[in-house]
Amino acid sequence: MKFDNVSAEAKANIYFDGKVVSHGITLEDGSTKTFGLIFPGKYHFGTRSAERMEVIEGDCTVSIDGSEESGPFTAGEHFDVPANSGFNIEVAEGICQYICSFID
Repeated sequence: MKFDNVSAEAKANIYFDGKVVSHGITLEDGSTKTFGLIFPGKYHFGTRSAERMEVIEGDCTVSIDGSEESGPFTAGEHFDVPANSGFNIEVAEGICQYICSFID
């Protein structure tokens, strides 16, 4: 996936001792996205804004806080997380690459 005409954040967001790394961009219309890598492990993320997480490479298992929604996701699939919520994500092996869009 390629994004044209964006402003990019050069400094990475680094979580969980470097096991999750992302960079942010702002598109021409003012919307923002982050994209990055998740190395093997289990992690929990909280959300302020609603998010759509698109898996662009690899596999992960996700459960949304307060929801029965859970399951595996692979490249080409996505899951949505409500605002003021969170999710658990597990990568069993390899690297999962993602794009996060803020959808509120």
